[in-house]
Amino acid sequence: MRPSGFDGPGDYRWFCLEHIRQFNAGYDYFEGMSADEILAAQSPLHGWERETRAFSPTAGVDSAPRWADYADPLEAISARARDHVRMRQPARRRDGTAVTPQERRALDTLGLELDADRKALRGRYSELVRRYHPDRNGGDRSFETRLREVVEAYQLLRKAAAFA
Repeated sequence: MRPSGFDGPGDYRWFCLEHIRQFNAGYDYFEGMSADEILAAQSPLHGWERETRAFSPTAGVDSAPRWADYADPLEAISARARDHVRMRQPARRRDGTAVTPQERRALDTLGLELDADRKALRGRYSELVRRYHPDRNGGDRSFETRLREVVEAYQLLRKAAAFA
């Protein structure tokens, strides 16, 4: 890093208007880009296609709380923080098998207890697929995201050591 000096503050340089025009004339932001990349870079939404952690609905913690379940918003926020701390702590089933945080999230997605067995896993999976699949609920596709989460959770858990 270059320290501040007579020609500007640190890594910046001060130019007169003539030299700025000369510099800008030789600068091409789009150099090396394809036509599609140039079009995307010129879009007013360029750079906004992905959420930053601070602006995501979960704020990088977990899923948003179900506000209707709480009388006080602070209670919802507190429960969310407790769940976040709980999910980061190592867990063990009664038989001593370790459960990873990913497996724990998958169990929560399926609504199963930490000590659920393979039969309970399969039963709950079947129940949720019947509930959320568009072919089983009159073609309603509004639950596709939830169905995908259920399938991913089941795929993770069926291969887990706890359910082997």
